[in-house]
Amino acid sequence: MITHSFSIKRYFFLLFVLLFLFSGAQKKFTIVLDAGHGGSDIGTNRRYEDLGTVREKDITLSIVLKLGRMLEKNKDYKVIYTRKIDEFPSLTERTTLANRSKADLFLSVHVNASPSSSTSTQGTETFVQGPNQNKKNLEVAKAENDVIYLDEKDREMFASYDPRSPESLIALKIQQSKYLESSLLIGSLVEENFAGRDKRNSRGIKQADLHVLRMNAMPSVLIETGFVNNYDEARYLASDRGQTDIAESIYDAILKYKDRMDRNGGIQAKPAEPVKPVEK
Repeated sequence: MITHSFSIKRYFFLLFVLLFLFSGAQKKFTIVLDAGHGGSDIGTNRRYEDLGTVREKDITLSIVLKLGRMLEKNKDYKVIYTRKIDEFPSLTERTTLANRSKADLFLSVHVNASPSSSTSTQGTETFVQGPNQNKKNLEVAKAENDVIYLDEKDREMFASYDPRSPESLIALKIQQSKYLESSLLIGSLVEENFAGRDKRNSRGIKQADLHVLRMNAMPSVLIETGFVNNYDEARYLASDRGQTDIAESIYDAILKYKDRMDRNGGIQAKPAEPVKPVEK
């Protein structure tokens, strides 16, 4: 009986140790990093005599790779890339990858351009999913969503989707309400860093109906890192220093976001106050 009792105790002790170790090996915080555009889709671009052609697809990939290397040094994070080379994953492939990975956060990095011939517009802005709020947001949404016509799967997926229909808006609000507060939190932290750390003009957090965000079952943001048709910003965006500054600011925002979410048990009751847009 003593031997039998000892065996049972040892069994439960080993079971307890395994359960403890298993619970201690928590799921890593999974982040999907999406470098906007790529391959045949070069995104917005401008040619300057001294800079050459500054292309969105090159800038976004460089920033994402720098950011990914920072995150990969931290054992708490698992990084998944929608692309690591100059190729064009469809919007469907990008969001499907994020959803199948059960990611905790989706960050899509882009470069902006003002719709007019103006070269004075400048600043960063971060978009979360939601109904279009004004004409300017609509223009950004249109520019980013135009890539659906480059891929056959995307054309099939979004062919019947009308973002302005009452049904779509209702479905959109229901689907995204679960993630909106968390998306606003990470967006506000990113914009605060751009303004505070990098001393850049923050145009704030905005809502727009963007396909690359709409299909995600997780907090998601699209970060516009600057305007390529503004020479000073184009030079900054194309430089190693500028790309490193942007990556570091996003990295710091991610650390703060995860800490805030951990302290609130994964539920953010009240997001940080968004940076107010500053129109130039």
